[in-house]
Amino acid sequence: MGSSGTVSSAGYRANVTGVDIGWWGLAASIVPVVVVAGISLRRRLGLERSLAEATVRAIAQLVLAGWALTLLLDGDTPMAWAWAWVVAMVPVAGDAARRREPRLAGLGWMTAVGASLGLGVSLATVFALGILPLEARVLVPVSGMVVGNSLKVVVVAAARLVDGLRDRAGEVEALLALGFRPAWAVRDVASDALRLALLPQIETTRSVGVVFLPGALTGLILAGVDPIQAALVQAALLFLILGTAAVTGLVVVFFGVRVFLTDDQRLVPPAV
Repeated sequence: MGSSGTVSSAGYRANVTGVDIGWWGLAASIVPVVVVAGISLRRRLGLERSLAEATVRAIAQLVLAGWALTLLLDGDTPMAWAWAWVVAMVPVAGDAARRREPRLAGLGWMTAVGASLGLGVSLATVFALGILPLEARVLVPVSGMVVGNSLKVVVVAAARLVDGLRDRAGEVEALLALGFRPAWAVRDVASDALRLALLPQIETTRSVGVVFLPGALTGLILAGVDPIQAALVQAALLFLILGTAAVTGLVVVFFGVRVFLTDDQRLVPPAV
């Protein structure tokens, strides 16, 4: 991360010992979740079960990830294991997208293809140009942040695309009847879906450091990295996330519209 911001595995562990919340601290941090559950009960939102499930899963999955990262940070662990973890992220993200927006058939493989392309470009940029060191402690977290944020864009893009084709089916069918090519007939719907999906990530990039401090920046500062170096790393990560999300969303929208178009250039509107 640069000469003044480099953190070795041993140095990293030494720095973090000063920030050790322990299991009691973790339990105490659930208080805000309990408050949300109380609001849900009071307002009859029906979110209590989802909150409990999300809390338990988050703890279990993060502890498991922490344990796995501990093994990866061991100097004797082959780098291939880190790459295997990164490769596994892609189909997992595809499956998550498929489950979150089941109305778009094939969303799983579309997400996997888009994430592979976007992540490949991002990793090639950041490691080939020497922006960050190619190490397990960098590769896995960076890939996780990039793929995870792309997943949010994918789900929104898919949902907007399906809703747009359903609500504007008459407009698309009219264009097709007038002889417009399918790509032109659905262009506005597809563009709107991609634009609306990317806007939150663009706003996040625009307001970073002013409205909020992202997790990577906070984590690096807690680990003892110089704040300026931490800010530069965070900026680079935001650009990687935005680029990968755009590529992934574009792939999903490009292939997604074709799910609802027949070979004889007719539109099959999504079910309500």
